[in-house]
Amino acid sequence: MRELTVDHIVVGFFAANCWIYPLDDESIPAGFTLPPGFRSCALIDPGAEAESILDRLNTLKLFPVYILLTHGHFDHIGALPGIVSANPKAIAAIHTADSQYLGPDSLQAHRLSFTAVTGDSDSFDFIWEGMPPPNVTLTEGDTIGPFTILHVPGHTLGSIALWDKKAKLMFSGDTLFRANYGRTDLPGGSESMLFESLQRLFAMDSEIKVYPGHGPITTIGEEARRGMI
Repeated sequence: MRELTVDHIVVGFFAANCWIYPLDDESIPAGFTLPPGFRSCALIDPGAEAESILDRLNTLKLFPVYILLTHGHFDHIGALPGIVSANPKAIAAIHTADSQYLGPDSLQAHRLSFTAVTGDSDSFDFIWEGMPPPNVTLTEGDTIGPFTILHVPGHTLGSIALWDKKAKLMFSGDTLFRANYGRTDLPGGSESMLFESLQRLFAMDSEIKVYPGHGPITTIGEEARRGMI
C-alpha cells in the first residue's frame, strides 16, 4: 500500500477542499520532467485562490503533474486558469460529460450553475476568468496516475470519484461527504442517479478512506452504515 501524505487547502466562499496528493515515480507519464528540487503530485479540485494553492505547492516542493477535476462546478475549478498559467506542463482532466465546463465556450455553463446557487445572474460575468480546455477527458474505468476513474453521476452528469486501489483511498468530489451527499438541484443534477452512485460506492471495500469535496475525511464503511439512502 502506498504511504503518502495527503495535504489540502480549503478555498473559496463555498469552502471547497483542494487536495494535494503526492505521487510515486511510476505514476508520472513517461518523459515528464519535474523542476529541480520538486516531487510530483496530483492536484484535485483547485476551486479558488490560485495564489494560495501555488504557495502551498511551492512550500511542499510539489509540482502538479495532474490537475484532476471531480466535476465541473465553479467552486471546484475556479483556480484552474491561474494554476495552469503557472504550470503549463500540468495535465488537466475532467469527465467527458462535464467537459462543457472547460474551454473557451464554458461561460454559459458556469453562469447557469452560479445563477442556480446564488440567484444572481449578473455578478458572475464580473468575476469570470476564462477556462482553459482539458488536456484529457475521462470516462468510466480509465486510469490516470494512480487512479481508476469511477463515473458517479448525480451531482453533475460527469461527476467522478478518483480511486487509488493500492492506497485504499478515494477522492469523492461532491458525490459523497461525511454524513451527507451532494445536492442534485443544479443543472445536470439527478437524485435518482446520485442514489445509484452512492449505492455503488457503499458496496465497495468498507476500509476505503474518502476525501470529499467539502468537509472532513470519512470512510466508505462509515457512510454505508449511516443508511443515508
